[in-house]
Amino acid sequence: MSAVRIGVIGGSGLYGMTGLEVTEERKIETPFGDPSDPYVLGELDGTPVAFLARHGQGHRILPSELNFRANIYGFKVLGVEWLISVSAVGSMKLEYRPTDIVVPDQFFDRTRNRADTFFGNGLVAHVSLARPICPSLQALFYDAAQKAGASAHNGGTYLCMEGPQFSTRAESEIYRQWGVDVIGMTNLQEAKLAREAEICYATLAMVTDYDCWHESEEDVSVDAVLEILRANAAMGQSVIRRTVARLAAGDAEPGCGCREALAMALITDRAAVPAATAKRLALIAGKYIEVPEDD
Repeated sequence: MSAVRIGVIGGSGLYGMTGLEVTEERKIETPFGDPSDPYVLGELDGTPVAFLARHGQGHRILPSELNFRANIYGFKVLGVEWLISVSAVGSMKLEYRPTDIVVPDQFFDRTRNRADTFFGNGLVAHVSLARPICPSLQALFYDAAQKAGASAHNGGTYLCMEGPQFSTRAESEIYRQWGVDVIGMTNLQEAKLAREAEICYATLAMVTDYDCWHESEEDVSVDAVLEILRANAAMGQSVIRRTVARLAAGDAEPGCGCREALAMALITDRAAVPAATAKRLALIAGKYIEVPEDD
């Protein structure tokens, strides 16, 4: 099949792509370990797409156990330039109702000790995350959601918590005071690593519940989340297909800057980069550093 420029990460409730004509399942080895699952490669309405189930088939991997680096690195191996992420989130605002879609443009980190950079071991990089979501992909996502008939909200802050437990009520109330819009457990590390890999990234956040702050709603539970996910699965698939079609047609606006994120980010003296590190990160930073040839 031709080059795969578009990747999709499916979260809770989205373990496959309706309409994807599968050509192969490819297991990819990375310097950072194994991705969550083999990548499912195929064509969606004639466009090559790579799909990965974030938590693995059967939903067997905790948010804290996810190998985010391997997942993003695997998409880089495949040549992915546009990465679409879909995930379930809780709403922190009354106007964001279950079954609504939010396309966030900011993150707030409440995770602990997750590996979220490709760098280290003698090579230091500081990428900008002032705008952690690709604005071009965000615009396409929001437009696709509107045209699909979703109750969609453009922009907002995604608070990424550690999990796997849901919030306490005290936490939920404090997060609301901070002004965040939705809460989830997975997307921040993906956004950070996609930026380091110079891949355009955006999140389709599917609202399933009101966390536990809403006095007149039941506290969030797995059963309630899954019920909403099933009800909203068709809408999510429709938004993805519309977005993929727009990307294939070249409708994404240029100039987002995601593809040059490392250009001014590497701070280490190039002569001081260890050879082993340079080889390990050749796929990520090879156009900015000298990579020794294999003996």
